[in-house]
Order: sequence, then C-alpha cells, then structure tokens
Amino acid sequence: MKYISTLICAWALCACAVENTTQDLARQVNPFIGTDFTGNTYPGAQVPHGMVQLSPDNGLPGWDRIAGYFYPDSTIAGFSHTHLSGTGAGDLYDISFLPVTKPLNIAASPLGLHSRFSHASENARAGYYKVHLDDYDIDVELSATPRCGVQRYSFNRDRSEAMVVLNLSKAMNWDRTLEWHVEQIDSITLTGYRFSDGWARNQKVYFCTRFSQPIRSVEQDEVVTMTFDLSDSQGELTVITALSGTGIGGAKRNLQAEALSDDFTYYLSKAEMAWNEALGKIRVKSDDQDKLVTFYTSLYHAQIAPTLYDDVDGSYLGPDGAVHRTESWSKYSTFSLWDTYRAAHPLYCLIQPDKAADMARSILRFAQQNGRLPVWNMFASETDMMIGYHSAVVLAEAALKGLLTPDEQRQALEVCVQTANLDNYREIGLYRQLGYVPADAEFEGENWALSKTLEYAYDDYCIAKLAEHLGEDSIAAEFARRSQNYRNVFNSETGFMQPRLKDGSFVTPFSPDDYTPYICESNAWHYLWSVQHDVDGLIGLLGGRESFETKLDSLFSYSPAQDDDLPIFSTGMIGQYVHGNEPCHHVAYLYNHIDRNDKACRYIKQIRDEQYANEPAGLCGNEDCGQMSAWYVWSALGLYPLDPVSLNYELGEPMFDEATIELAGGKQLVIKAIGAVNEASKVEEVRWNGRALPDHSISHNELIKGGVLEFIMK
Repeated sequence: MKYISTLICAWALCACAVENTTQDLARQVNPFIGTDFTGNTYPGAQVPHGMVQLSPDNGLPGWDRIAGYFYPDSTIAGFSHTHLSGTGAGDLYDISFLPVTKPLNIAASPLGLHSRFSHASENARAGYYKVHLDDYDIDVELSATPRCGVQRYSFNRDRSEAMVVLNLSKAMNWDRTLEWHVEQIDSITLTGYRFSDGWARNQKVYFCTRFSQPIRSVEQDEVVTMTFDLSDSQGELTVITALSGTGIGGAKRNLQAEALSDDFTYYLSKAEMAWNEALGKIRVKSDDQDKLVTFYTSLYHAQIAPTLYDDVDGSYLGPDGAVHRTESWSKYSTFSLWDTYRAAHPLYCLIQPDKAADMARSILRFAQQNGRLPVWNMFASETDMMIGYHSAVVLAEAALKGLLTPDEQRQALEVCVQTANLDNYREIGLYRQLGYVPADAEFEGENWALSKTLEYAYDDYCIAKLAEHLGEDSIAAEFARRSQNYRNVFNSETGFMQPRLKDGSFVTPFSPDDYTPYICESNAWHYLWSVQHDVDGLIGLLGGRESFETKLDSLFSYSPAQDDDLPIFSTGMIGQYVHGNEPCHHVAYLYNHIDRNDKACRYIKQIRDEQYANEPAGLCGNEDCGQMSAWYVWSALGLYPLDPVSLNYELGEPMFDEATIELAGGKQLVIKAIGAVNEASKVEEVRWNGRALPDHSISHNELIKGGVLEFIMK
C-alpha cells in the first residue's frame, strides 16, 4: 500500500504545482480537430498518456468511424473507455455505458440502442467532454484519471426511473467480442471483464465500476441494464470505472488508488491540471487564436499515446501471457512505431525524457517477453501492422540520449540484433541474402518489398549507431554495411527506387506515379527519399546537388492527373508530396542538405498553413497516435528530427515570435524570431546563444543544455 499511497500523493502534489505555475492551456485545446475528414481522432476525455480514453461512440462501423466517433454523425450509442487516436485500423471500444430513460430508441443493427444529439450541445477541452442526449434529456460529462473513466449523468426527467445500460457484447470494425462477464458485488459496485479479438489479438480488459447511488435492479441479457432512483440526488449519477489488463483485482486496486470519492469536479480539475502541466512544457506567444489552438491541440494529440498499461502496483500483462511487474517505472502500450519514430518519440525525449525512458523500457520488456521487437504493439498484443523493426530506432535514440541505463542499452542491442536476424520473419532472410527484399518472394502478408528494403536499411543504421555507442565494433560494421542496402533498389535509368526480382532485374513496367503492391501506402515518388540516414549518399545517387534539387522540386510541383484513382491515404497533397501519410514527413527538410533552406521553409510553411486548421476537418490524414501532430509541433518551433538517431535537428522557420520549452533539470530553451514572421519572411541567420550556426542544424546535446535559439528574419 505504500506504493499506492505514494502515487496518490504524487498525483495530487503534481496537480497543485500546476495550478500555481502554468496558465490554463487545457482550454486552448479543441479535441474536435481531426474528428472529420481523415483524421480519425475522438473528442473524449483522458489524461496525458492515460490508460483510459473515455469517449462517445456513434455506434456505426466503417473506416470513418475507426476512433468510434465521426463528426458528421448525429447518434451516440455509448461512452466506452478505450480508443485509438487516428489509426488506420479500428479496434477497442471497451466497457461501454449509455444512460437512458424510457421509451428507448433502438434502431436496426448495427446501430441498436442509441440517442440523437446535436453538436450545439457538445463541449470539449483537454480532459473534459460534455454532450446532451436528446432522446432521453440527459446531460453526460466525461473526465478521467490515469486508469479510471469518470462520468457524470444529469437526468432531467424520469429521475425515479433512471437507467444505465452496460453493453459488453457490441463490437465494431475489426473488433469482435469473445466473452464477457459482469457481477454485482455490492449495492454500488460492478466488476467484470470483456475479452475480444481483432487488431489486438486476445485482448483482455477487466473493470471495476462504482456508482454514486445504489443500484435498484440489474438485468442481464445481451446487455446489462441497471435502474436507479435518483429522486433524492437531483437526478445526478456519477459513474467511475477503473480498468486493468491483469484481472479484476487489479481494477479494484486502481479504483481504490485513484478514485475514492464521487466528486466529478475534483477529478476534472486534476485532469485539467495534468494537461496544463503537460502542455506547459512548451509556451508560445501569439495574437492569432486559431494558431494557438491548432498548436496546443497538436501538442495534446501528441501526448495521448503511447498509453499507460500497468496497474498502480506496477503489474501488467505481457505478450507471453504472464503477469509481470515494473520496478519504479511505468509500462506503456499502443506503439504506432512506423509513424511515431519520426517525430513523436523525439518530442518525448525533449519535453518528457522520463516518460520517453519508460516507453523505451516498455518496448524492451515487450521484446524480451515476445521474442522479437514490437512493430505495432497494443495492450499485450503484437498486431504486426506495418513494416520495419522501428522499435530499434526508439531504443537507439533513447540510448544515445542517455535515457537508458548501460545494462538496458546492452539488452536493447541484443534484442535489436536478434530481431534483425530473424530469417523466417517478414523476408528478413532474403533481405540479408540478396541485400533487398525481392518483389517475387512468397509473402505471408502484404508484399511491400521495396518499402521493406528501405525501412530495414534505416533500422540497420540505427542498430549500427547503438552498437558503435556501446563499443561493439564488429556489430556496428555489419549493420553499417546493411544500412547501405538502399542502394540495391535504386535504378539509375529511371532515377527512382524500384522493386527488384530475385534474379536481380527491376520490375517492369514501372511508373513512379503508380501505387503498387511493392510500396507501402505510397508510390515511388514518396519512397525515393526514405534514406534519412545517408542523405549525402542519396544526393550522389541522384547525380549531385543540382539534380537532387530538381528532383525535389518536381516532387512538390508534379501533380497527379485529375482522373488518377488515388488511394484513401493520399491526402494533404502538394504535387506528389503527401502529408497525410508518414513517408513524406521529413522530405521538405532535405532541402537543407543542399543549402536551400529557403525552399525548405517555403514548403514547411505551406504545409503548416494548408494541412492543419482549427476545425473538425483540420487534419489532412490519420493522426496516427501523435505523429501527424508532432510534425506540426516541431515545425511550428522551427526544428525537426529528420534522423532522430543522428541527434541533430534540422532548422526550419518558427511560426511564433517566441516559444519557451521546459527542459530537464529546470533548464529552458527559448526560441525567438527576430523580425517579422509572415508568409513572405525568410530566415537570414540562426544564432545559438549569440553564436551563428554555420549549418542548417543544431545538435540535441546542445539544445538540452538550455539557451536561446534566435532566427533572424528578413
């Protein structure tokens, strides 16, 4: 109990400190950004990186409703406790409650029981969501603690016949219910579980729910229906639900540790304080309210995932099916690594180094328990979604930035090398043998041969850097050699990366415009630039600086034909550049490597201005667990981690006159724009603590010392 008490005190003390030292940034967040078009975000409530994501579900399946909620809809079928922020695959929606009164509004399947609502009655900010259920005249408010969802229902009629429906059988999109159970253990408490299968395989969610008023009756059929007499409580009912991946006992302990009272306002204030602290890591100045909201919503979205996955006593379910326990660190899950290694994890390393360290430890432990690095981990499951072994990037970055102990760094190298040499996994054996993944291999899943070659080459570079850091010279040399495998798929005749067959010939016919099975969610225009670790080498392959610049220019100027049948993930386009998907995210910054920072800044500003906005359709592509928003945060500050393991940041152009970043050890990084910042402005010079920077980059090791980074504008 000492550990639990310490957590409670730390949570409360942290909240008090925030109240006294930071502004109310939680109210600068618009959680509706990304809930329309292709963002696939949700508007509900959670705390930073919390286990619970409590949000409304429209009740209908479909790609637009992968996060459970789609802004153009007008129905709510429940408020469930687990959601994915902006992914391309739909899962979770666990432990769904809906308050109702008779008569019930029940539509045909798949919608079923629901209520209509209007956006005019919705309100949301960081840590809070509110809506009015029109069919039942009930106000619903949501907030959260790290492991608990907190709901407050205000019944405006039929208070003596209030009802709450718990639906554990409903499943949407990729999710399917395998088994569920509910038990009433006293007059105000339910416990149970929901087991499901889908994207997260063999997912187990246990819960313990406490009501602020006694349950009058319980009926179980396809759903669990509870009735309450709320005549003496002015129609108000608070519902607090703790989750756990280890068992009902874990859920009970989480509820006891984090939510002893039924005071909704108290938990809301703590959630907002937690967000104020997290958002207060970066303070910017602007007279443009839309820019402030877009920036702080981006910083908010970047701190939703990865999500907490251990109980208050450190227990968590591993991929091996066993319950493990952390020792003085927090276990995280929901790692969308094909996306987030690029900008989200580098952001955590800068503004949340302690959490970044625990995220790396979480990846390391998962790998040790699973036998290989995770690719896309969720709960205790490996989804095997997307490609590469980009856990290696996150582990190498954390090690090189001093966030892991020496012993953990060596363990990280061991699991990285082990995974990179798994010949029977995802064509790695052919990659090692031929130096590329052949397009005519026998694939168990998606082909994506060209993309796999390039992704593996970058990961191999990261392993080489980690080995070099640890003095393992032979391993470093081997993986440095493997990192040059990108050259094996470059066709000098076409000037593009091109898929090859086992016999060494390139696949024909070939057009870089085409979306083919050989390239992951992209075309050859996009993947040509996936050589973040050896830009000089890529410049050489393309014939030198002038040819490289011409090719980059063409990427942004050569637009698809109007009748081209583009895939759903080709959004946010500028020419062939696609900001709605991750392989292009670093590309504008490549101009820095040919001394054309002016062009880099031109396109960065265009992307910032055209692809992000303070509106529901304000994201041009899937949020992808923080990557889309992390790009914006970095680019608004005038920095970007083109190659996170290089420990260098590319310099762009800041959007704000001044930004202050809180660093570890009480240090500060102040970024200033000296002169006007507008569409026509250009960066004339960049100074670090008064010293002019000769290149268009600055090192992480310099920035974390604290100081002033000045962009001289003209």
